[in-house]
Amino acid sequence: MEEKKLSSRDIFKGVLLHVKKDEVLLQNGKVSTREYVLHPGAVAVVPVTDDNKIVFVRQFRYPLGQDLLEIPAGKFDSPNEDPLECAKRELKEETGFRANEFIYMGYIFTTPGFSNEVIHLYLARGLEDGKMEPDEDEIIELEFKGLNLALKECIDGKITDAKTIAGVFKAYFYLRAIKEG
Repeated sequence: MEEKKLSSRDIFKGVLLHVKKDEVLLQNGKVSTREYVLHPGAVAVVPVTDDNKIVFVRQFRYPLGQDLLEIPAGKFDSPNEDPLECAKRELKEETGFRANEFIYMGYIFTTPGFSNEVIHLYLARGLEDGKMEPDEDEIIELEFKGLNLALKECIDGKITDAKTIAGVFKAYFYLRAIKEG
């Protein structure tokens, strides 16, 4: 299935968002409109300590008007940035930790109905403590939760951030597979 772009124009281009509006020809011959957000891409990291605790960040999310518990994450500085380098930077900035091992766990499309955003997921192990270096507009608190508790809170709806849920589930099953051999 494919839609043919007939026209395209910018609706808004800001620091974070680039909104487009396209007119497309559908397979059934009808013409429709598609509004969508272009995104440079992002990473999210599941940092796991030696005693199997996940390092979470808690921060206020203005559009929701509430704090969310999330795994460290951030967008690429440019669309060509290497996801691993972005993951290392975001882990250090948001938690202070560096990791001796990064394991790529694939990627997710966050909101394919209106955005092309892709988030690459990493598991980080062999953590070494350091100093947090958050962006000046980030106010972050760290929380540590055991892997099993984090999984339960994803299932129970206490953790509601989509990238965090995907990352916790992938990390849980990855680490379980290693443990079971």
